[in-house]
Amino acid sequence: MTQVNIKRVYDEPSEQDGYCVLVDRLWPRGMKREYLKYDYWAKEVTPSNDLRKWFHADVEKRWGAFADMYQKELKESDAAKAFIDKIKAYSKVTLLYASKEQERNHANVLKHYLDTHL
Repeated sequence: MTQVNIKRVYDEPSEQDGYCVLVDRLWPRGMKREYLKYDYWAKEVTPSNDLRKWFHADVEKRWGAFADMYQKELKESDAAKAFIDKIKAYSKVTLLYASKEQERNHANVLKHYLDTHL
């Protein structure tokens, strides 16, 4: 079974991270590509541009609705199914995200989705 963790891209990498997947649609601000330790950039499983922009306009008030809408996008996504097939071979996967919000961010929603579908 695959253990899924999440971590900010700005935190120090660790041997314990396993297979590292960047799960942001945009490259993290201030991060040089040569400094980020990641194995795969999974843009295809991030929230749609419209959903992402809508959510970021008011993170606090829109969190619950965002989480529901993003879960729906994932359930209807062939890319999400392909992503699960890609990562299920690894015992440990770390989802890397850039948001300052540690609780209300798409990586938490994606982790929950993966935990229930792996």
